[in-house]
Amino acid sequence: MTLLAILLGTLTAGIGSVWLAAALSFGVLARYTQHMLSLAAGALLGTAFLHLLPEAFESEFGAHELFLTLLIGVVFFFLLDKAELWHHGHEHHHEAVHGGHDHREHAHDHGHAQGHGHDHGPRTVSGGWSVLVGDSVHCFGDGILIASAFMADLQLGLIAALAVLAHEVPHHMGDLAVLRESSGTRKAALLKVTLAGAITALGGLVGWWLVDLLRDYLTFFLVVASSSFIYVALADLIPQLQKRLALRETLTQIAWLMSGIVLVLLVGNLTHTH
Repeated sequence: MTLLAILLGTLTAGIGSVWLAAALSFGVLARYTQHMLSLAAGALLGTAFLHLLPEAFESEFGAHELFLTLLIGVVFFFLLDKAELWHHGHEHHHEAVHGGHDHREHAHDHGHAQGHGHDHGPRTVSGGWSVLVGDSVHCFGDGILIASAFMADLQLGLIAALAVLAHEVPHHMGDLAVLRESSGTRKAALLKVTLAGAITALGGLVGWWLVDLLRDYLTFFLVVASSSFIYVALADLIPQLQKRLALRETLTQIAWLMSGIVLVLLVGNLTHTH
């Protein structure tokens, strides 16, 4: 009975939060695609600095251990990004060599594009794998938390599942915005984030089986997830926002960024209150 409750609770929290975020991002907020990048940056930074890291620093582990884990995580996601970019570059090079195009025509087009200051080639957006890995780690930790709550009390488990569902929505909206850019389609982005959300159920199963052992390592799951969100926000999203814009557009961009942070803060306070 407890295991069934854990599975239902983790699936509802993990996948339900993704679909709710998609309904908001691709439905009500679909026409604000550019602004969603600002919201995503704010939501990812807010989740890391206002939710995950404070919770990690409440543990018995020292600041040196946690900051070292954070640093290693940031470097790891930097290397993961490099591998992703190298993979895309290798694919484009392979297509150029074996695609049967006229190289003189390609050179002419390339020169034409440079002359006009435009890049008509495929745009590689990094950050996709970093978001998925970080999101999966975060969801795995959420699953352990939900399993622990259900094993203590059924009502506490239900509250924990609802709290996780609520606080996951803002940063899943950020995930979808990033993956929409890197994947190219909404369906691909939704599928990837849904699979990451399903890791919550895996965390619940493992938590039910090894709850006492894994509870000691949950702090490091939180820090690793934080490092991925911080890296993606600062290395991928913020640079895309650093453009010379009119004053009104700049203020709008800042407002959406702050909205992401405030949204995470409000949802976090609400879930902690209940």
